[in-house]
Amino acid sequence: MKAMCSSYNENPQQASRPFDANRAGFVMGEGAGVLMLETEEHALKRGATIYCELAGYAATCDAHHITTPHPEGKGLADCLSLALADADVPTTDVAYINAHGTSTAYNDKFETMAFKKVFGEHASEIAISSTKSMTGHTLGAAGGIEAAIAAKVLQTSMAPPTINYETPDPECDLNYVPNTAQKLEGPRAAISDNLGFGGHNAALVFKAYEGEAKRP
Repeated sequence: MKAMCSSYNENPQQASRPFDANRAGFVMGEGAGVLMLETEEHALKRGATIYCELAGYAATCDAHHITTPHPEGKGLADCLSLALADADVPTTDVAYINAHGTSTAYNDKFETMAFKKVFGEHASEIAISSTKSMTGHTLGAAGGIEAAIAAKVLQTSMAPPTINYETPDPECDLNYVPNTAQKLEGPRAAISDNLGFGGHNAALVFKAYEGEAKRP
């Protein structure tokens, strides 16, 4: 198995470059992320600040290969479709995706294919970023960290960048928010997706909170 980056050793801060044509593997990171989940009723009762609504989720396993994702992104595409259905969110409401984006040749290509399959023409309208370009791959912590980032995107209307994006890959041709954060206009929904060895796929769908509670 060769998934970790061994290039850019003299400039390690440039090694994680998801969706870039010269990506060469992921970079290990360290961190943790925690979200507080509670019912709207409970949050309102205690006067909580509400960042967003967790509207839906899904998990699938394509079991294609012990390390390699399905070559057509089928497992992730199914997972995204199921999560959107669970959330009752139309594809056109999705303004941001925090991609798994590991900076590996296979993942980034197949993940892009899955986005195109699920969102069709709207895929090019979505701000997609891999914050692993900045945090590295924190393995089991990645889902929590990136879910929190997706929630903050809905709160701030700012999509974080994919840094180190220098050379476009013809097979990865969507808006990956290259190098500079992008302002979003009234985002209604955001997604965080993560994949794992063995064909595991998971996706969370967040909606902007439209109730009367306090907002950040």
